[in-house]
Amino acid sequence: MTALTAGSSPTVRRRRLAAELRRLRKEAGLTAETIAEKLEIDPSWISRIETGRRRIRPIDLRALLDVYDVQGTAREELLVLARQARQRGWWHTYGDVIPEWFQIFVGLEAEAAELRSYDPELVPGLLQTPDYYRAYISTAPMATSQEEIDRKIDFRMARQARLTAPDPFRLWVIMNEAALRRPIGTGLTMRAQLDHLTGMSERPNITVQILPFTAGPHPAMDGGFVILAFPEAPDPDVVYVENQVGSLYLEEPSAIDRYNLVFNHLRAKALDPDRSRGLIAQAAKEA
Repeated sequence: MTALTAGSSPTVRRRRLAAELRRLRKEAGLTAETIAEKLEIDPSWISRIETGRRRIRPIDLRALLDVYDVQGTAREELLVLARQARQRGWWHTYGDVIPEWFQIFVGLEAEAAELRSYDPELVPGLLQTPDYYRAYISTAPMATSQEEIDRKIDFRMARQARLTAPDPFRLWVIMNEAALRRPIGTGLTMRAQLDHLTGMSERPNITVQILPFTAGPHPAMDGGFVILAFPEAPDPDVVYVENQVGSLYLEEPSAIDRYNLVFNHLRAKALDPDRSRGLIAQAAKEA
C-alpha cells in the first residue's frame, strides 16, 4: 500500500483504510460472516468498517490484522493510517453550521486533485462571492440568523482558499446558462458575481464552460453532480450528488464511468472557455 502524507484529509485516510481492509479480507478468501464468527461480532460491523461508515478502534484493527496475518511494516502502516483517520479536519470547527453529510464531502474535497462539476441553477460554491451566497441563502425557507450566515460564508471562503494556494487543485465547471440569467440579489450583486466568475475562469487551474439554452436537451437534465478525482492510485474517483436533506456518494466503477461519460458529453455541447467568458460578460451587462 501507499502511505498517505501527513497533510492528507482524515476522510480520505478512512476511505483508504476501508479499501485496504476490504482488499485484505478478499485476498484471504474470507467472508464477512467468517470474520464475524472468529471475532464474535455482528457481520454488519465488517460492512460498516469496509465502507468507511464507521471508524475502527486500534484494538479492533489489531484483531482484524491478526486474522488476516498482516505483520511488519504493512501492519504498522495500517495502524498509523487508522490513527490519522480518527483525527479531525479543519472543517470540523464549522460543525455548528454545516451538516455531517457535507463535512464528508469537504473532507474528500480537501484531498482531491481535480473536481469536475455540472451546476444547473447556481454559480458553484467554490466560485461564489460572499454577497451572492448571502443573497441566495437568505431566501431559504428555514429561519437562519445573521451570525449563522456569516459563519457559513467564512466556511465557504476557507474552502475557496485552496483554489488560489501555491499548489491548487484543478477545477472544471460546466454551468447551465440559467445560472447566469437567474437574478440572485441586486443587479450590483449579480454583476459582481459574474465579473468574479470571469476573473477566476482565467486562472490556469480553473476551466469554466457555459451550456447555453441553444444546446437543447442534454443527459444531465435531472440535476447537478460533482466528480472528485484523487492524486493517489488507491483512491478511485467519487461522484457526489446533493439534495435538500442529504447527499449521495457513488463509488462503483460503473457509476463513475457513467458520470464521466455524461460530463464529457456536456463538455462537448457547452461553449468553449473563451466563448463562455463572452456569454458571462454579456449576462453581466444585462444583470
